[in-house]
Parts: sequence; structure tokens; C-alpha cells
Amino acid sequence: MRTYDAALRYLFAQTDYEQMLRVRYNRDTFSLARMKSLLKRLSDPHKKLRSVHIAGTKGKGSTATMLSSMLRACGHKVGLYTSPHLMDIRERIRINDEVITQAALTRHINKVAVQIERMGDDKPTFFEIFTAIAFLHFADESVDVVILETGLGGRLDSTNVIKPMVVGFTSISIDHTHQLGNTVEAIAGEKAGILKRGVTAISVPQTPAAKNVLKKAAKQLDTPLLFTGENIDFSYRFESSREMGPQTRICLTTPRSKFEHLPVPLMGEHQAVNCGLALALLDQLKSQGIEIDDGDAIEGLSQVYLPGRMELIKDNPRILVDGAHNAASMEALMRAVGQYIPYDSMVVIFGCAADKDISGMLDKLMRGADKVIFTASDNPRSADPAELAEQYEASSGRTAQVAENLTDAIHIANNAVSREDIICITGSFYLVGEAKKLLGN
Repeated sequence: MRTYDAALRYLFAQTDYEQMLRVRYNRDTFSLARMKSLLKRLSDPHKKLRSVHIAGTKGKGSTATMLSSMLRACGHKVGLYTSPHLMDIRERIRINDEVITQAALTRHINKVAVQIERMGDDKPTFFEIFTAIAFLHFADESVDVVILETGLGGRLDSTNVIKPMVVGFTSISIDHTHQLGNTVEAIAGEKAGILKRGVTAISVPQTPAAKNVLKKAAKQLDTPLLFTGENIDFSYRFESSREMGPQTRICLTTPRSKFEHLPVPLMGEHQAVNCGLALALLDQLKSQGIEIDDGDAIEGLSQVYLPGRMELIKDNPRILVDGAHNAASMEALMRAVGQYIPYDSMVVIFGCAADKDISGMLDKLMRGADKVIFTASDNPRSADPAELAEQYEASSGRTAQVAENLTDAIHIANNAVSREDIICITGSFYLVGEAKKLLGN
């Protein structure tokens, strides 16, 4: 595979559970043994890395990005592995916020492909291959710290071959029920699978059900588990002024660090909670010898930019995109839009995967949207827009519109809004990625 396009064709030809609606979640489909076998053939690049491992239902990417920005501002070379991507698969692998080059990705795909052909019938999946490539790239580039976001769950996720310096848990709620279970307890149990004996874990505040599961798992491993706002002094408040506009400020104090009244760089109270976790993880790295200057870290935090999360991509009419993909994320989005963005009416363009908690998402949607247009992203897992509209109308008593694709949905929305209104595109990262491509951002 001499060219980048040929390498990508090979990669996308591998089994890709991200494109499948129903996937059996077990040790055959999600195999850490297979992942370890592949990595061993590549000289175990993951064992050369110092890392932070983050699991949770929502907020992983935001937390990882804020932590990465702070570490980078402190002079460290930082690897960042996240998923999914919005516009270009190379977004998933970054060093100091620069995506992996086409040449490097091609080189690594070729290197991995040679080993895959020697593995017999039990071939690694797309996500396992890409995770191995991330480890290879970070090891080759001698990064100081790698921040890894789990792809699905935690226990059987292909990132879970590492022994990190610290583990982080963002908010845990209902999502991926076909794979992880129908209850918060079951889902929390899968996330808790990234805990490692003797490795400190830090969590945002959780529901009692999720918290109990995490605490029980940590106790079994004799692993310290700390919660922001409980074992770690943390608080936040929303404020609005004529000079600064609406913003959330946070305070976090430990024996080593004191961060007071820091403005959160991302919109929404939920991002204040994620920011608190990022600061607590930074403090834990400081306790393990990673050199951190608090002033530099604060400057790095102020520079955070995260596409696809409460991102205004067009001004006239105003179009906001957000990858809210479960009920809790949708609730946070509707609340944040109300707090941060003045508008007369909000038209929501919504599309999601068919295996999501659709009724939960629609319930939150109807509390904030004045008008809803249902559509589908270009993904095999997308829910039927007509079925979404039927369910929405039955539960809300309101009418909704259906568009065959995002282009048509935006056209309908444009004709329905005035200058003081806002269009919000949400429901999946795939839909958000399409919107950014379509609108040339």
C-alpha cells in the first residue's frame, strides 16, 4: 500500500463495529487477548508510554482535550487519542493538537498490516488496529504523556491494555444499552473495568447507582478512588456580566494545587464538571513527578477549542452544532443553550443512531426545541427519520418535519428562522461532522 488512499481502503475494509447496529459484546468481538497479541508483534509500544485513561458516558473528549491543552502549555509533548472523529479520521490521533500526518498514518497501517496477515483467522477489528497505530505513533514520537479516551465501555475496550498513571471517570449514564446493559449499574460496571490495582482513580460526581459500583470495584482492587466535590475540594458557579457575558467559573483545591475562579473555556455547566476532573487529573500527574506550572496550565486551559461541542459554525442564520448523543447530553445541551445563547426560537435538526435511548433523547429535546426537523446521517446505524418524527409527535403532541438528508433539513430550517432565531444540529457526532463539511467550516 504505497499511497494514503490505498492504506485507508485497507483500514476501512476491516471489521468496524462503529458502523454496525447490533454487535455482540463479549470477549470474542471485543478481545483484549487479540489486542495484546497484535501489540506484542509490534514490540509492545503501549508499554513505553506514560498515560492517563478516561472512561465515561459523556464528557470524555472534553476532559481529555482540556487536560491535553494544560499539559502542552506546561511544555510537555502530549499524545491525545479520542473517538469518533468529525471530518477526518486523523483527528483521532494528535500530538500537541496536531493530527497525525498522512505519511505517518500510511506508514503505520503498512506496518500493522504485515502483522495482521500473520495472525490467522482471528483478525483485529478497525478500532483495535487504529488503537495499535496510536500507540505506535506516540511511542515513535517519544511523547511525554498520552491521554486515552475509551471507545466503548472500558473493560473490553482495546485501550484497556495499558497501566496508566491515573484513571478518570466522567459522568456515567444510559448509552450503548445493547452492548453495555440497560441499567446505570451495568454500564458503570463496564466503565469500572479500566481500574487498575494501585492506580489512583478520580471521578466526577455520579448518581448513587454509578458511584456505588465504582466504589465497590475500587475496593476490590484496593485502589484509591476520589470524587471531585467530595474527597477533592471542588465547586462551580454560573454568572453573567455585561463585560464577560455568561460563563461558568470553578474552584479546585488540593494539598498541591489551588485553582480559584477559573473561567471554564467550554459552554455549559456540564463542562465545568469536566473541567474540574481535568484539573484533578493534572494535580494527580503533578503528584507523580510530571512538572506542572499552575500559571502555564491556566493559560493552556484558556486556549481550549473543541469542535463539535456547542460550536457556532455559521452566523446568519446562526447554526450551532453539538454531538449530544444520549439523554443526559441532550438535557445538558438544552440547558446550556438557554443559559449562554439569547434567541427567540430554536429549530433543532436531529438525527441519531437507531440503538440509542431514543425516547430519553426525544423527551429532553421537546423541552428546549420550538421546532424539530428529523433527518439521518450517512451512517448505517442511523435511525429512520420518519419513525423518529412519529415517536416525537406521539409523545409531545407537536408536529415535526422530516428531511431525507441534512442538506434538505438545513434548507427547511433556513426558511423557518428569522435573524433572532437559532438552528441547532445535534443527535450524533456523525451528523455534526456532516454539517461542518457541508457548511464549509
